[in-house]
Amino acid sequence: MSKKERRQGRPDTRAEKEEVERRYGERRHGPRVPVSLWVEEIKDEDLYFQQAGNLSVGGVFFERTIPHPIGTRVRLRFELPGMDGVIDTQGEVVSTPGDPSGLGAGVKFINLDSVEERLIREFIDKQLTDDS
Repeated sequence: MSKKERRQGRPDTRAEKEEVERRYGERRHGPRVPVSLWVEEIKDEDLYFQQAGNLSVGGVFFERTIPHPIGTRVRLRFELPGMDGVIDTQGEVVSTPGDPSGLGAGVKFINLDSVEERLIREFIDKQLTDDS
């Protein structure tokens, strides 16, 4: 790679290439499924009802919402259709859309306990099996 290419920010080592792919590529661990469910989002003393568009064990994507800034911590509460139990966990805004509408937000689950993780995993597995 030439000095000019390095100056333009192109990665020249395998580790740099992997870092770029991690930063800009798919970062989810496990599948995500489309959903249509309402999630209570609590930030400080404010309560919001967000429409979830997809769900994974790692987090949720809210559609048509004016997002909080990246890094904002929120409390999330929701029930999965056909499953017993309430998911009540913390989340962190990790992505906002780059499109002109500016709507939507990716929220990563933080401190998801083992029971909640199992419920989400079972729900996702059921959705993937039903779609096959």
